[in-house]
Amino acid sequence: MRPLLPLLRPLCLSLALGLTASLPQTAGAETLGSGFAGSYLAARHASYNSDYTAAADYYTRALARDRNNPALQENALLAFTGLGRIDAAVTIARQMRELGLDSQMASMVLMAELLGDARYRDVIDGVSDELSVGPLVDGLVKAWSLMGEGEAEAAMAEFDAAAETTGLDAFALYHKALALALAGDFEKAEVIFSGAAGAPLRLTRRGAFAHAQVLSQLDRNSAALELIEVGFGSDLDPGLEKLVEQLEAGETVPFTQVRSVRDGLAEVFYTVAGALEGEAADSYTLLYTRIAEYLRPDHVDAILLSANLLESQGQYELATKAYNRVSSDDAGFHVAEIGRADALRRSGRADEAIEVLQQLAEARGNLPIVHVTLGDALRGEERYDEASKAYDAAIALFEGDEAGQWIVYYARGITHEREKRWELAEADFRKALELNPGQPQVLNYLGYSFVEMQTNLDEALEMIEEAVAAEPGSGYIIDSLGWVLYRFGQYEEAVIHLERAAELMAVDPIVNDHLGDAYWAVGRRIEARFQWHRALSFEPEPEEAERIRRKLEVGLDAVLAEEGAEPLSVANEDG
Repeated sequence: MRPLLPLLRPLCLSLALGLTASLPQTAGAETLGSGFAGSYLAARHASYNSDYTAAADYYTRALARDRNNPALQENALLAFTGLGRIDAAVTIARQMRELGLDSQMASMVLMAELLGDARYRDVIDGVSDELSVGPLVDGLVKAWSLMGEGEAEAAMAEFDAAAETTGLDAFALYHKALALALAGDFEKAEVIFSGAAGAPLRLTRRGAFAHAQVLSQLDRNSAALELIEVGFGSDLDPGLEKLVEQLEAGETVPFTQVRSVRDGLAEVFYTVAGALEGEAADSYTLLYTRIAEYLRPDHVDAILLSANLLESQGQYELATKAYNRVSSDDAGFHVAEIGRADALRRSGRADEAIEVLQQLAEARGNLPIVHVTLGDALRGEERYDEASKAYDAAIALFEGDEAGQWIVYYARGITHEREKRWELAEADFRKALELNPGQPQVLNYLGYSFVEMQTNLDEALEMIEEAVAAEPGSGYIIDSLGWVLYRFGQYEEAVIHLERAAELMAVDPIVNDHLGDAYWAVGRRIEARFQWHRALSFEPEPEEAERIRRKLEVGLDAVLAEEGAEPLSVANEDG
């Protein structure tokens, strides 16, 4: 297999897309009459918070009084497109065009309208002038539009031109392969997908589906199965699992990844959005996913990406609505429900989130990820016994050991530890390390647990030192190293590491409490009390807070004596 395409560099992508330097600016208050300054200010606040619903409302009110204000139009356009209301955005884009305003977003929306109406000739004529979005989008849209006009040869030349002019060969080649497959030329499509035609294509899930379907059309089901195995292993989602079943049964799988020119055009905006994710502002990336949805309403991957972008912007209600659009019989339903639960949890509705996941576990109980996500949600609410059972269900579905499973054993180990079932917890932590040797989080948790139980201290020190070597900038792990040294009675050395941990995690109550104990042990009593006061200010758990207050009252030595613990092995007087 050819090597996978590395992630695109943001600069290269920005040039190819013609990205604007920033999102539209709001109009200054001085441009608005005093009679509707309230609408302007409310709209500006809504835009700042990515509240597309409120922004669309308030900018519409402001535009009613100042119809030709470019900044208001641009922001209203962004708000309506963010809501997926492309028809409303089109009205504003037309007004902007009538005023002769140069706007990339307006061009994108008007282009989407023409594409949705299959007015491909108008698009072909316009992309070099008033409809330009950027070299990459323009080139790919023009190529697909030529396909829509029945000019396949010219379309292929345009795909090639897009690759040459943008420097993003993989994008153009991927779409050329899709167009060839749509036209029934599976041999040429396979040449591109295999990487023999030029730049190797990055193996995305959608790309794998398209390639596998092409291979099946060429009676090469075994090659399609190998492609999926190499790219995704045996842990397949329902969609890939169904595809594998068809291939193994010897079926000739139809090419459905792109069913029409309009689907191909939707794929342009979706693939660009996928490349922009994490590189551009979420609100800008959302423009592309919304247009992909507009052109292909059943594009589940675009819907899921829109929902994820909305969630990242704190728009949990809109995200939930987007997730709800994925039907229960779709292969991506479990992804949508997991996303919906996350949006509910992040909006403070943890019980509803858990209920969604519990229902999903009943409906999709054959998927380990569903039970793992439920376990994580329950663990987050300190419902450890239920969480352990959810992790049990996930692990029972594992067909064999795989490195990525370490996180599940680690999570279950935590719940067992919180349930005070240490033998089970230790077994899970050690299983996690067997699957992923040297994993610093597991080494730290297991080592720290040994320190707290004052057992296996030599092994604990080795584990934590290995974890520090792997993650030298982790405050949690450095705190563990300082704490195990404290337990060994190496107080001076412990102070060095605990001070470093407190620098990295200045507001963590446990870290500050530990540093206070170490200061006390070396005789720095005033500093010890200061650290304990700091620890209290950061809201430790009630039991820990009570112990810290007692230390402030009578000192650490007296508290240890009251607890029947060993006294400090070294204690200096106040200096």
